Amino acid sequence: MPTCLPSVLRRCHTCASERFRPNGKFRVNANHKLIDAWLLALCTACGETTKLTVLERTHVRSVRPELLDRLHANDPGLAAELLQDPVVQRRNRIALDWDNAWRLDTGGSDHLDREVIDISVRFAARIPVRPVRLIAEGCGLSRTEAERLIMEGKLVSAVRLTGKLSGDFTFTLKR
Repeated sequence: MPTCLPSVLRRCHTCASERFRPNGKFRVNANHKLIDAWLLALCTACGETTKLTVLERTHVRSVRPELLDRLHANDPGLAAELLQDPVVQRRNRIALDWDNAWRLDTGGSDHLDREVIDISVRFAARIPVRPVRLIAEGCGLSRTEAERLIMEGKLVSAVRLTGKLSGDFTFTLKR
């Protein structure tokens, strides 16, 4: 589950840093019947503000009233949703860095002493994570040991456990 908003990877025009921290605040500007909205993010090195375009020259009547209310209220949930939106990412030419922005909730460690464990992983948000890292943290293994168990066929899943994954999956661990 997410613990904070992810870092935005984008070059700063002031100091050439490549990391911004979104603070969940929005800027909304209306010009007659057209509206613009931006998500604000601060450079982690120099503190310069960048604006990530959410709405651009959009007719006010075409924007849902609840979206406008959430923009005006600086809703942090809306900021998280918009950062994960592929259209917003493509429009602003950004990528997200989820390092140190999520935590694993295992619901206890009483399951770790069994011979065979069937585990279902559910994501609270679409956070791209390496399944091997997630399994290693959740089962108290090193990543090398988890990769060895995959090679030996003792850690199996219907999805590929190498690479990154952001959707729910299940796996079986045989000790």
